[in-house]
Amino acid sequence: MSKPTPQTNDLSNIDLSPEDFNSSLPIKKVPYGDVFEAARAGDVDRLRYLLESGVNVNARDQWDSVALYYACLAGHLEAARMLLENGAICDEHTFDGDRCHYAALNLKVRKLLKAFEARPPPLGPLQAALRETFLGCTANRDILELSDSQLQFSGSSMLDGPNYNHFPPDIVFYVHGRPIEAHRVILSARSPYFKKKFETVWKDRREVRFSKEKLSYPALYSLLHFFYSDRLEVAVDDMEDLVRICSVCHCEALRRVVEKELNHQRFTDFKALREVDSSQRRFILQGLSLPEEDRLPAALHHILLLSLTNSSMEQDFGNVADSLVTSVGRLQIHEHEDDLADITVRVDGRVFRCHQVILASRSEYFKTRISRMADFLEVNDDLLSHALPCLEEHDLSHEAFEKMIEYMYTDGLKNVEPRQAEELFDAASRYLLFPLKRAVADALLPHLEMASPSELCHWLLLADMYGVLKIREYCLDAMACNFETFADTREFQAMLLTLPPPSGDSSLRTTAPSAPGAGGHSDQGNILDDLREKWLEIEAAELDERDESALLFDKRLDMLMQTAEQEQDMSDSID
Repeated sequence: MSKPTPQTNDLSNIDLSPEDFNSSLPIKKVPYGDVFEAARAGDVDRLRYLLESGVNVNARDQWDSVALYYACLAGHLEAARMLLENGAICDEHTFDGDRCHYAALNLKVRKLLKAFEARPPPLGPLQAALRETFLGCTANRDILELSDSQLQFSGSSMLDGPNYNHFPPDIVFYVHGRPIEAHRVILSARSPYFKKKFETVWKDRREVRFSKEKLSYPALYSLLHFFYSDRLEVAVDDMEDLVRICSVCHCEALRRVVEKELNHQRFTDFKALREVDSSQRRFILQGLSLPEEDRLPAALHHILLLSLTNSSMEQDFGNVADSLVTSVGRLQIHEHEDDLADITVRVDGRVFRCHQVILASRSEYFKTRISRMADFLEVNDDLLSHALPCLEEHDLSHEAFEKMIEYMYTDGLKNVEPRQAEELFDAASRYLLFPLKRAVADALLPHLEMASPSELCHWLLLADMYGVLKIREYCLDAMACNFETFADTREFQAMLLTLPPPSGDSSLRTTAPSAPGAGGHSDQGNILDDLREKWLEIEAAELDERDESALLFDKRLDMLMQTAEQEQDMSDSID
């Protein structure tokens, strides 16, 4: 991985030159060290490996210190920036942020922290979409005091007028007369307390008013925001109230983390902050700090399984018996649970129970369809449960739709068959769910390791057509490394006839190739140009050999094309 340059858009205002990123202290190598040792030593290679492996960038060691603190203390600017780009918290008036600011070895480190402190850590697509839905609710948006940079982060510019057409809430809580708008399925998925209430005393209510004087509006707001985004942002002064609310809502994992942090905040000597109003101090928690089963994707995955099980009761009569056999295990577990579905989608003869807020938050296509669905009910005698609003989708198999909603609810895919990939790539484009392509690619790559050359030719054309860069790069790398093996196959030769010829631009041969398709699908490079560049990297590393080697490669392609044309002519004449 090439070393990133500091002159990026995010860092353009911090007045740092490339020389400033040279370490203030000697850099050591810690090939087996943890994230704290790597940050303290300035070992960016080890740090990169750990971050790519999914280590929690805001984790604390036995001395309650985060990795960013050690990087700042030692003046390792490159290591500090790598941690910041991966979501390390550095905001002033947070405990970890203040420690980093005051421990910074020099002004260069402080400038770097200032450049990142107003930018929230990145969220996954699921969390970002649902957070935008929560903040898009009128009452929540009016109350929340966010800076422009925070609003812009949450998705595609909430500050723009069209994004104020939010998905409407189905429940409103009033705390001391102040409203918080929310959606039942999200709260039920995250909290047993809310789930029980919505199944009993709050089942038909649109408003819930709390009269308890001790109930804290900021703490409840922070908790509901966390339910949608897997990010907790709470003032230190409100943490004690939040601990009590977590206990009532049976959010035990979150309660334990907040309670531990609260005790830490109480007994830490804030010498550097004595002149700062303590109400400004905040605590920020990322969902990665909690066990996987207590995060948003796991909670929605449970709701999805329940909905799929209950969906068997709304299928056409011809499919009901078969579906009951295949779903009997799940029915025994969930037969008494309410999935809170508020919409059905009929696909390929099957009816799926879904949730409008999930579909609308993840896909602009479904958001538009649902917004135009007012007062529309499809009631059929063959439905075995109460009627729900129904959408009907065509030209899509029910297996592909089930995989698509699996991604919409969980941000992941399991057990994707290669035969499903093309349909899912098409569905991602049709339903404006473009991140789905990356998830399919991740699930598909292990299958491609065993694919034949002829199959890889097929996947290359498919990936180029749908703009799936990861699959496209994998196929091109395999072809470049095993070019003669591919050249001997009929499929590769036939593929050459369907592709635009190489550009012949000699400037491409003496410069480092850029990533194909880096500017988007419309800007994807010529496949044969990209294949040639990858082959040259392997076969002609020396710059002065590249022109000669490129000419040889082009001549080889010409010969293969001529052979393919001759075989095609012979085949046409026989037919």
